Amino acid sequence: MSVERVATVDSPRGEVVLLRRADGTLELRVNGVFVMDTAHTESERLLARTALDSLPVPEAEGNRHGARVLIGGLGLGYTLHEVLAEPLVREVAVAELEPAVIEWYRSGLVPELADDRSDERVYLFASDITAVLAERTSGSLELILLDVDNGPGYLVHEANETVYEPAFLTDCRSRLAAGGVVAIWSAAHSLELETTMREVFGTVRRHTIPVTLGSLRTEYHLYLGTR
Repeated sequence: MSVERVATVDSPRGEVVLLRRADGTLELRVNGVFVMDTAHTESERLLARTALDSLPVPEAEGNRHGARVLIGGLGLGYTLHEVLAEPLVREVAVAELEPAVIEWYRSGLVPELADDRSDERVYLFASDITAVLAERTSGSLELILLDVDNGPGYLVHEANETVYEPAFLTDCRSRLAAGGVVAIWSAAHSLELETTMREVFGTVRRHTIPVTLGSLRTEYHLYLGTR
């Protein structure tokens, strides 16, 4: 199958490449490692949808009204797209470590998401998620979505291991309003992450997502903790 290089950049973390396959599918790779594509977006969408649906909704008034969301990892924009589909979301901040990924998103390389670029609720930061979170005050977020890597056992960047550790997850919890949720995407089941989240949040919920990649059937996982 022929593959076209749509865009390439050398960053301090290595080569970031956007490819287009013969069937038109866009694929994001970092240092030769597959990150995501536009053919299989269900897990990115479900990360957002499952977490949004996990927020408590009182009988009198939806608690999600005016919800403030922080996303770690822009990728190709599908998690953000699903968050923006929720009209009760007031604000979405996205931390993306690679500035080029933000530029590719803003240029409209994923046409079906073009309308998202004009949504005034969105704030994009070319920065590490830890730095963006540090600027947030206690109780200032209803939802934190973390899709910065493939999970603790399949890291593209070793530095991202801190995202799955107790100190950072404790910081996440402190930034949540009461009833707020942290959701983490992982390519594989991680008992270590599950244990850490249980220690930080008291309980953890794991959602398994069946995924078909060509002829391969596998599972992705979502871990949710609530303040």
